[in-house]
Amino acid sequence: MAISRSERLHATELTGTSAIASVAAMIGTLFAGSTVLTPLYVVYQQQMGFSRVMLTLIYATYVCGNLAALFVFGGMSDRLGRRRVALAALAVAIVSVLVFMLADNVASLFIGRILSGLGIGVGVGTGTAWLAELVAGDDKARASTIATSTNFAGLALGALEAGLLAEYAPWPLELPFAIYLVVLVVALALIWQTTETVAHPAATLWVTPRPRLSVPREIRTQFVAPAVTGFGAMALVGFFAALTPSVLSTDLHIKSHAVAGAVFFELAAVVSVCIVLTQTLSSRTAMLWALVLMVPSVIVLVLAQILASMPLMIAAAALCGLAAGLGYRGSLQQVNEIAPSDRRAEVMSAYFVCAFIGNAVPVIGVGVIATFATSATASLAFAATIVVFAIVAFLFELKYGR
Repeated sequence: MAISRSERLHATELTGTSAIASVAAMIGTLFAGSTVLTPLYVVYQQQMGFSRVMLTLIYATYVCGNLAALFVFGGMSDRLGRRRVALAALAVAIVSVLVFMLADNVASLFIGRILSGLGIGVGVGTGTAWLAELVAGDDKARASTIATSTNFAGLALGALEAGLLAEYAPWPLELPFAIYLVVLVVALALIWQTTETVAHPAATLWVTPRPRLSVPREIRTQFVAPAVTGFGAMALVGFFAALTPSVLSTDLHIKSHAVAGAVFFELAAVVSVCIVLTQTLSSRTAMLWALVLMVPSVIVLVLAQILASMPLMIAAAALCGLAAGLGYRGSLQQVNEIAPSDRRAEVMSAYFVCAFIGNAVPVIGVGVIATFATSATASLAFAATIVVFAIVAFLFELKYGR
């Protein structure tokens, strides 16, 4: 049971912005763990000799951890307390880092990715709820902005840090994780001292999971557009997170790990800044603009590969980041607006499942197609899928949106 509004405000006054900052830092730190691998995939691929399909499966395994967190552990912090669950999530993330540091085969990479996804899914869900209770004045829009912007800031910094270290420092598969491990320990120490906002956490350290996932019949037609938009936005992010290093190496003949990390840094940084700067746009306007921008963004992405053009790849990352930022922020807010108050958690869970699937399935498809055809052909199929989805979502929003 959450504490009353007056109690919550009192707790916020005692900790001020430091509590908000520590929870936001936790969210960013956890998400950084997702993209530390981005510039390292090519190194693992060269050392272990696995295919592009295997690479995309390793990436997508992360989503399995996310889904497990959503279905099994999603509501536990409501009963066990925010601090307990956040500390557990950070502990799981630390274990995942140790697995990666010791990885010597593909199975280790799969285990590390599942643990990473689980820790991030549990920790970010808990952190987002925690922020909503810590932010003064019940300003849920501000809390949401902090959570989503730090999410993508963490993704950006994780890829950049790993890329620079892999290119210019020794031990490319160990040093990035060693530094990230230190950051995780600092985040854990901060969370240990952050005020609890659940008044009476359960005495037991375990409660029975209660997964809830559904979309009420009366909003299903309205749900289609934001769900498909979330799918498309996260598919763009997934493409760059999983496949950019391979695309740069194979099609643009750029082998630098630093460049691979910097390209994803650009995309994620654009998403983060876009979320912060477009708060005055209505959710519907943001979502419609995102759907429009998805078309040229994937066209430029394919042209960058076909023409082996780094300037076009930089432009594609910026356009995809803008489309993903507007799409993610707009669709998430739209779902929050149309969901009945007594079933909001169920509807939001359904939305995140769509987003998680978008983050993984198209990337696997690209990997499979690239195995039997060219990389550019696979990207063309990806682009065509995004265009079709964008058109469907746009038409549904025009007809059923409000």
